[in-house]
Amino acid sequence: MASNVLRDARRIVVKVGSSLVTNEGRGLDENAIGEWCRQLAALVQGDTSGRREVIMVSSGAIAEGMKRLGWATRPKEVHELQAAAAVGQMGLAQMYETKLREQGLGSAQVLLTHADLADRERYLNARSTLLTLLQLGVLPVINENDTVVNDEIKFGDNDTLGALVANLVEADALVILTDQKGLYTADPRKDPAAQFVHEARAGESALETMAGGAGSSIGRGGMITKILAAKRAAGSGASTVIAWGRERDVLLRLAQGEAIGTLLVAQTAKTQARKQWMADHLQLRGAVLVDAGAVAKLQGEGKSLLPIGMTAVEGEFSRGDVIAVRDSAGREIARGLANYASAEARLLCRKPSSEFESLLGYAAEPEMVHRDNLVLAPA
Repeated sequence: MASNVLRDARRIVVKVGSSLVTNEGRGLDENAIGEWCRQLAALVQGDTSGRREVIMVSSGAIAEGMKRLGWATRPKEVHELQAAAAVGQMGLAQMYETKLREQGLGSAQVLLTHADLADRERYLNARSTLLTLLQLGVLPVINENDTVVNDEIKFGDNDTLGALVANLVEADALVILTDQKGLYTADPRKDPAAQFVHEARAGESALETMAGGAGSSIGRGGMITKILAAKRAAGSGASTVIAWGRERDVLLRLAQGEAIGTLLVAQTAKTQARKQWMADHLQLRGAVLVDAGAVAKLQGEGKSLLPIGMTAVEGEFSRGDVIAVRDSAGREIARGLANYASAEARLLCRKPSSEFESLLGYAAEPEMVHRDNLVLAPA
């Protein structure tokens, strides 16, 4: 298993922690960031199929801001943490942009909060943006928007954010680069009998018992947050590798099938996890009725649902809600995530995508339900 999880992964989320990015708080580590960017570029550009996609989740804004402001210890006041994040984010984004450009890769800064991923409409907006960037060959660099959030600064961590991003884009794998080799059965600094965990099932309760608390004064995470992140990522079918970030060519070697760090394997396949969630979703907010041509496209060709095939809209729902797709007899043939609210959907019935902008005042997705967000009902 260890040899093929990363080797076969087509979409990978890489998360790197503050202690690595800022060399334990001594300012941004240009050489280390340059090395990761070289590897990220090689992962994308070295894939002959052209299908591998990579997203970077990077901590470090607050730590870099502390250095720029001359603060030796992490402040406790929220407004000071927000100020440090605002200052540090400038340097962090500039560093990644420079190092990725040197490797011939475009980059984009994306700042998220947990609230962005809890709200279905904002969730879909973030997902659409990230997937579009990947299609354009641009590598997104994501950080938590520490400048505007409150409790996330005090209690949040980017391990969790990395897992949420893996869920968001349906990644195949999450790689958490840290200042530790991986997971041990106990703290090796205190217990000489501690054994290294090479591989386990993500979500096993014993893993949480093995993991300790936060071990750095710069970052806010610890091994326990990484174990919980792996559990969360596994919910959408992504396996997780926890590895030392300064291991030589760690990302490239993982992608070649080498066993490095601790592998926490997801027990549910990616597509199965997402489709099962939609199939079991009980709170349908509404439905769209479709003609025979749309039924044939959905069932026979695996296509997305386009508004031109819709004949009517039932109920009131928002963008991102799970809705049913029904044929002219009222039988449910599929369900999925709506790209448009019910009021907009009614305007789009029987209309081609070329008319969306004139009808709505803006042009968004051409599909009512994208095939990636749609599951067919049993025959």
